[in-house]
Amino acid sequence: MNEFSSTDEKIIRATFEILQKEGFTKATTKKIAAEAGVNEVTIFRNFENKNNLVETTKNYYLQLFINQLKEIFRFEEDDEIEEYLKISFYGILNLSDEDFSIIRVAMEEVREVSEKKLLISEITDVILNELEEFFKLKIEKGIIREVNPKSLAIMCFGMLFQSVILWKIYNKDLDFETNYYADDLINIMFEGINP
Repeated sequence: MNEFSSTDEKIIRATFEILQKEGFTKATTKKIAAEAGVNEVTIFRNFENKNNLVETTKNYYLQLFINQLKEIFRFEEDDEIEEYLKISFYGILNLSDEDFSIIRVAMEEVREVSEKKLLISEITDVILNELEEFFKLKIEKGIIREVNPKSLAIMCFGMLFQSVILWKIYNKDLDFETNYYADDLINIMFEGINP
């Protein structure tokens, strides 16, 4: 990860705050400078323009978040499938509010026209790749039957990550204990829905 001066870090943090509150279109260098407590000229001197500043900010926070995701979805060869999925679910569920702000900014970015790869795509790719590798290993070891590991990864991603997004990003209240929800999802995955 890049090393930034303390001033650059203040500007990057302020940019992230403004992006969360106002989105890309309404985020101005004047607002960012005020939030960071620096002169607007400093932003242009250090980052040249708003687009470079926003890209630097997104990359900075994305890398922090991806490192956390890799840790959450890291696995050992002997990990049990059910335990691994539960740990991953709770790892996502227990991310900080700032981490979920990164997802909010990434989701907001989808509304903007972007020629670069979207943050949300990069976040999704990290999770899907880790899950797919986990399932490939379990298939190779004969622990689960021969199925498409990418399909399993997508299914688990949908069950685990998307449900947490629903709660944390869209603030849907749970009317049940999250432990039961995780257990139910994993039970359905292993036992199916047939009586």
